[in-house]
Amino acid sequence: MAVCLGFDYGVKKIGVAVGDTETHIANALTTLRAVNQKPAWDEITKLVTTWQPKKMIVGISRQQDGSDNEVTPKMIRFSRQLEGRYQCPVELFDETLTTYESKQLLFDELKVSATKLWQVQDQLAAQLILQSWLNNEQVSL
Repeated sequence: MAVCLGFDYGVKKIGVAVGDTETHIANALTTLRAVNQKPAWDEITKLVTTWQPKKMIVGISRQQDGSDNEVTPKMIRFSRQLEGRYQCPVELFDETLTTYESKQLLFDELKVSATKLWQVQDQLAAQLILQSWLNNEQVSL
């Protein structure tokens, strides 16, 4: 079994999820706040130390035509920083519509308040990213 951490990177917040390659189940962990558009590295270090991931998955978004959007280079930089800091392989995975999906699920289906939605939507988006990656890995085995 290999534990994986999934990240939904944003310049203000970073959603984090955990999952493993044995059960192929991802779970939302937390939402970390970025300060001055800088990741909360101390908090990320605590998560990496606690979970000891064998791989980290970072959601990457692009325009519908496949070109980069304004956040794409920051997502790539964040993934490179993760790999460099923790000496753990990082894989980019398409996150198209995961934040939208998480908002729909939380707000429309579960009737979560707007305030609570803001607090948890990113960790749910991270869970959706990681779950999609795990599903994809299971199919390719």
